[in-house]
Order: sequence, then structure tokens, then C-alpha cells
Amino acid sequence: MPKAKTDSTADDNRLKRKGAGVRRKRSRKAAKDPNKPKRPPSAFFVFMSEFREQYKREHPDNKSVTVVGKAGGDQWKAMSDAEKAPFIAKAEKKKAEYDKTIKAYNMRLAEGKNPSEKAESDKPKSEVNNDDNDDNEE
Repeated sequence: MPKAKTDSTADDNRLKRKGAGVRRKRSRKAAKDPNKPKRPPSAFFVFMSEFREQYKREHPDNKSVTVVGKAGGDQWKAMSDAEKAPFIAKAEKKKAEYDKTIKAYNMRLAEGKNPSEKAESDKPKSEVNNDDNDDNEE
């Protein structure tokens, strides 16, 4: 009488698959610099910041974020280009300020003065160690 097949063959097949049971290392993202300037808001987000305040004054009992977002999006779509112009101008002004600050930030990084690191000395470590050795020789 033939033996009945067991589930062990199914388990064996799963283990034989390529990469089964092997833990893969996740690639780590580079740490974000907390001193890096934040990107400026678009014209829509400038509009939404003002719209949220207005909506909350008119509907103080509303606690839903989605309702406010949908109402703001609908109003933005219904607005003409002339009505959107002041928000676009504010967004462009914020973009110009951001461009200046990011340029200054990138210049500091290029000079090697990372704002998140403490500056101990202008000399590289090898030169600092050489100065210590020169004092000992005299």
C-alpha cells in the first residue's frame, strides 16, 4: 500500500524558493538635516491657510479636516485666474525668499560648515595631531 503524501513536501518547496527565509537588509535613507529650509507652499496652500481660518469662523462646530479640504478644493476650482492672482503672488514671493535661503544654505554646505555639526577647529584632524607632536618634540 502506498504511503500518503504529507504536507512536508509543500513546506520543502517553499523553503527551496529563491530568497526564502533570507532576511534582506533594508537600505537606509540618509538622515535629513533639520536646518535645511522647508520648501515654500504653492498658491493653493497659501489659499487654503486663509480659507481654513475663514471656514472655522463660519462653521465652528465642524471638526472634520476632510470637509474643510473638500470645500477649499471646490472653491479653488471655481475661482477665476483673477481671483487666484493674489495667492499666486504671495506664493511667488515666498518662493523667492526660499531661493535665497536655500542658496545660502547650500553655500554653507559647500564651504564645509554644516550647520548641524559643531565646528571644533578650522584645521583638519591630521594637522591638529601634527601640532601636538611638534610640542612634544621640543
